[in-house]
Amino acid sequence: MPLRIALSQLTTGPDPASNLALLRRETQRAAEAHARLIVFPEAAMACFGTRLGPLAEPLDGPWATELRQIAKETGLVVVAGMFTPAPDGRVTNTLLATGPGVEAAYDKIHLYDAFGFRESDTVAPGSQVVTFTLDGIGIGLATCYDVRFPELFRAHADAGAVVSLLPASWGAGPGKREQWELLTRARALDATVWLAAVGQADPVASGAGPAPAGTPTGIGHSALIGPDGTVRERLDAAPGLLIADIDPDEVGAVRRTVSVLANRKLGVRP
Repeated sequence: MPLRIALSQLTTGPDPASNLALLRRETQRAAEAHARLIVFPEAAMACFGTRLGPLAEPLDGPWATELRQIAKETGLVVVAGMFTPAPDGRVTNTLLATGPGVEAAYDKIHLYDAFGFRESDTVAPGSQVVTFTLDGIGIGLATCYDVRFPELFRAHADAGAVVSLLPASWGAGPGKREQWELLTRARALDATVWLAAVGQADPVASGAGPAPAGTPTGIGHSALIGPDGTVRERLDAAPGLLIADIDPDEVGAVRRTVSVLANRKLGVRP
């Protein structure tokens, strides 16, 4: 059976409570469209450019608890980016996936120390590949800069996933949109998975005004990409809710035709 998924492209601000209200509204919209899963961007709890340490909460804290309540009320599985405390005084850039029969958390492995930004100054890296199952469909979790590292998405496939979710808060700049589009399509194709790439909307297109220079606050252009690397649905720079159906059987058909996982010589799981 197809999996109906919602990609919620929005612009979050510095206040976690206000952002949670926005997530509740969008989750209700997705439920009305009969989605089973809604994916929010990275930094859904609070936008980059905010002091992250004072607002970080554990996975059993009030923000995550309220997100679970939203999932319970709507019957959807909700995936959203938040910040949790790290043992060394930094925070962890965490994706929480929660809803009926699902409870998983992924800590971003590859930190955005690029283009003049140093995420690792305030964020501690994760180390574990995380997947979960919804309606019998394996789903992997990744975050933003992870998209530059194909081995993570192949690890999703090795773990049985046929869908990878990629919440992001992509930095703007010359060529960055082109890189986003190229990398997301490449990761879907070289792991032969469906890829749901869900970015923060462009703050200017959202009416929030320009972001601080150098801060990765989003460019929009979220997309659902098939396992053959083709873009099936996409948004522009402004906020929007994309609803689409994923056919998990298509992954098997593509893997029989383009057997890149079976033909690997390097990095093959034992």
